[in-house]
Amino acid sequence: MPHAYWGKEGLAVVNTSFDLIVIGGGPGGYVAAIRAAQLGIATAVIEQEHLGGVCLNWGCIPTKALLRSAEVYRQLGHASAYGLSASAVGFDLSRIIDRSRSVAGRLQAGVKHLLKKNEVTVIDGHGSLQGPKRVRVSREGKSVADLTAPHILVATGARPKKLPGIDFDGSLIWTYKQAMVPKKLPKSLLIVGAGAIGIEFAGFYNAFGVDVTIVETLDRILPAEDEEISVFARKALEKQGLRVTTGAVVQALKKGADNVTATISGAQKPFKLTVDRVILAVGVVGNVEGIGIEGTRVRVEKSQIVVDEWLRTDEPGVYAVGDVAGPPWLAHKASHEGVICVEKIAGLREVRPLDKRRIPSCVYGHPQVASLGLTEGEARDKGRKVRVGRFPFAGNGKAIALGEEEGFVKTVFDAETGALLGAHMVGSEVTELIHGFSIAKTLETTEVEMAHTIFPHPTLSEMMHESVLEAYGRVVHF
Repeated sequence: MPHAYWGKEGLAVVNTSFDLIVIGGGPGGYVAAIRAAQLGIATAVIEQEHLGGVCLNWGCIPTKALLRSAEVYRQLGHASAYGLSASAVGFDLSRIIDRSRSVAGRLQAGVKHLLKKNEVTVIDGHGSLQGPKRVRVSREGKSVADLTAPHILVATGARPKKLPGIDFDGSLIWTYKQAMVPKKLPKSLLIVGAGAIGIEFAGFYNAFGVDVTIVETLDRILPAEDEEISVFARKALEKQGLRVTTGAVVQALKKGADNVTATISGAQKPFKLTVDRVILAVGVVGNVEGIGIEGTRVRVEKSQIVVDEWLRTDEPGVYAVGDVAGPPWLAHKASHEGVICVEKIAGLREVRPLDKRRIPSCVYGHPQVASLGLTEGEARDKGRKVRVGRFPFAGNGKAIALGEEEGFVKTVFDAETGALLGAHMVGSEVTELIHGFSIAKTLETTEVEMAHTIFPHPTLSEMMHESVLEAYGRVVHF
């Protein structure tokens, strides 16, 4: 079947029957579609807004472009530490934003090319289930096509969660989308939520001189991370001038002409904080509305579609992957699920279900944070006897040469079997290191194999090795 694009201008082809229909063109959807096409499965993708989804267009990729600008600007401010001089250092916000959007646009074009190359039919519109093996495509509320397929994959993603009584207005109270394209920098900013999204935006705005306050409901920032990592990250952020309040709740936001006054309560008595803008970063909810699952056996719990290990819902022939199928809400998890799902549909023998304990997590703040598997606390809570190793950036030659001496690598092993239970890092470029532990965990490596692995010198990766050795009293370099 030839590739076709059904755009807003009308239908390019009349094919309405497929082997697989994917609703949603984000990391889970488009990767599943491409892999399916490679396996000879006639596939269509329905996307109503932008191929690549939130990650490529308004999340993972463009935010990293923004953070790169912040990183370079921050380094220019410390040029003298490297024997360099940089005078009259400034920035152009519009060009920073334009670069970020350009990066997203370039990659979106790449996704379109890959879909076309693999002869995937791409349909512009909103997809919804219309009974067994049927999907309707609509635009602006009007039906434009009815498609059929024995397999239907829901990959509709998620959207920002709202706080009770508080809504996004896009002007004074932002989601990540408005936060990525500000027309001017606010002088002060309140970020509600200290997960990955909140911490990354805090780092970006702080780098360019914005007075940033972070409020987190739980008792520490980055609450999903190892406690030692969270404590270290908080101290680093406060050292940079950010104000962090944990164990606190934003009860109300009162909008003024060009500012917002927040009422915040927690361990201390309620207090008010007036800022120019507010970013709500308190999590996401799955996009399960309006996709026709109400008349099916598909189960939804806490805004997430319930699936089994092969991403099958309770409705025969209907599957779900990515953010709409539950946490962790990560693009690489969505893509991996998409591949598992279609390879299982294709009947490949070597397909393995996803082990969420092997999914790495990355936070691209300043400093970066990366992790995998159980935290030390989780391991102990499960009754595991553990051996824990730590190695500081300050003991690594490459880190010292780079001028990046803040941070550490932590590893958690089962004391009885030597199995790697978890790995946790904070510091420069740790998001580029965590994959080493991912490979080790996938291969079910123990401390013996890791201790005998030769790491190149001088590199930041040596800290991974040293952390393993330290857990077993064998470290020799610090």
